[in-house]
Amino acid sequence: MSSHAPQPILLDAVRLSGLLDRIAARIGAAHVRTDAHDLAPHLVEGRGLYQGTTPALVEPANTEEVAFVVAACAEAGVPVVPQGGNTGLVGGQVPFGALLLSLRRLNRVRDLDPVDLTVVAEAGCTLYQVQQAAEGAGCLFPLSIGSEGSCQIGGNLSTNAGGTAVLRYGNMRELTFGLEVVLPDGRIWNGLSRLRKDNTGYALKDLFIGAEGTLGIITAAVLRLFPAPRARATALLGIADPETALSLFRRLRNAAGDSLTGFEIMPDFGMEIVLKHMPGSVRALAERHPWYVLAELTSTRPNDDLSQLALDTFEAAFEAGEIEDAVVGSSEAQCDALWKLREDMSDAQKFEGGSIKHDVSVPVSKVPYFIAEANRLCEAHMPGIRICAFGHMGDGNIHYNLSQPEGMDKAAYLATWEEFNRIVHDLVASLGGSISAEHGIGILKREELPMYKDKVALELMAAIKRAVDPRGLSNPGKVLLD
Repeated sequence: MSSHAPQPILLDAVRLSGLLDRIAARIGAAHVRTDAHDLAPHLVEGRGLYQGTTPALVEPANTEEVAFVVAACAEAGVPVVPQGGNTGLVGGQVPFGALLLSLRRLNRVRDLDPVDLTVVAEAGCTLYQVQQAAEGAGCLFPLSIGSEGSCQIGGNLSTNAGGTAVLRYGNMRELTFGLEVVLPDGRIWNGLSRLRKDNTGYALKDLFIGAEGTLGIITAAVLRLFPAPRARATALLGIADPETALSLFRRLRNAAGDSLTGFEIMPDFGMEIVLKHMPGSVRALAERHPWYVLAELTSTRPNDDLSQLALDTFEAAFEAGEIEDAVVGSSEAQCDALWKLREDMSDAQKFEGGSIKHDVSVPVSKVPYFIAEANRLCEAHMPGIRICAFGHMGDGNIHYNLSQPEGMDKAAYLATWEEFNRIVHDLVASLGGSISAEHGIGILKREELPMYKDKVALELMAAIKRAVDPRGLSNPGKVLLD
């Protein structure tokens, strides 16, 4: 790994006991958990990279209770780590001696307005819950990620989540009009604005989106909705290489415009391990191909014949030698099955031994060069390494994951994580890219951040942190080095 866990924070036992009694009196003793069995699921993140510690897990029910807990902790000098669905991939949600504050009980959809096209959701709502609320009103909340059944809105905001529809709709920052935030001293900032235009000063919401809880705890948000799509076409295409994928992307975008809502790239190795390991997976094309593209078109106009538009575009692409084979889903079930091949790719890698993962972004035009050059460098560094470079080509975000050579010891392989980080991240930086496209910094990348982030940007980030959280009590040890 590229970053070691912070040293656990040691808290005064007497002071802590009084603090927990005070919190229990306000939010209820049943919602102050100290039993090791209750704490255990909250102290390790999904990849098992970090094992945390905490004296207690507290579960306030509303914004006022969150503010009370945070104010009491500030008075006692006790740091607080907020946690949503615990689906984060960089360790930002893991406490190391700090009090752990769960947002799961803040799970109300407070309001939904189909005229304003907004929904006001609390931080503990799951992404799926918000998607369903929007659908029930004939609207769309377009954020879509693999963990949407368990990840929570607060975490999506705190990591500026992206997903498969950023190409058309943007990431979480673009999907948010306003926030409600509990600051590190316990004050509540009510910024729940529904306005599309408001030039009355600094855009404060953007400080907290992507801050991973280091500047305060998001308790609610005004999220942007869209008219629900009424036509859809999903296609899986067999292609020769990422350069061909880029040509196809340009062709399809020129033909479909904003109707192109998803454009994903996948390698043969990734497709084969999905078919090998994931139940219900079926080969969609007759033959294997070196690379695959999953493309989706959607429209709010029910009479738009997107399937025909796709077929016409693919016919021209065939003639230009850009496509080797293609299938267009003929039903919602078939479209969903094609997406499942892509969505299962991360989980399928678990069955192939150790995996060193990189969540990176480069300009879309540089994606083919990045993949080719990164493959060359990584294969030269470790012959036999198996590369699974896949993801959101339409917005430049590639999950550049490296599975261990067959037969290699897993621990010995994972010990080379930092070596491959230097190879991959140096290349990304040389192309004007980012070492974290959508997962955040957390613990995993905090020691790398100074290597790649502009010095002045880091100074500004540190100044903001000191101004908003001068005692360093809000999610300490994350994003910025102490």
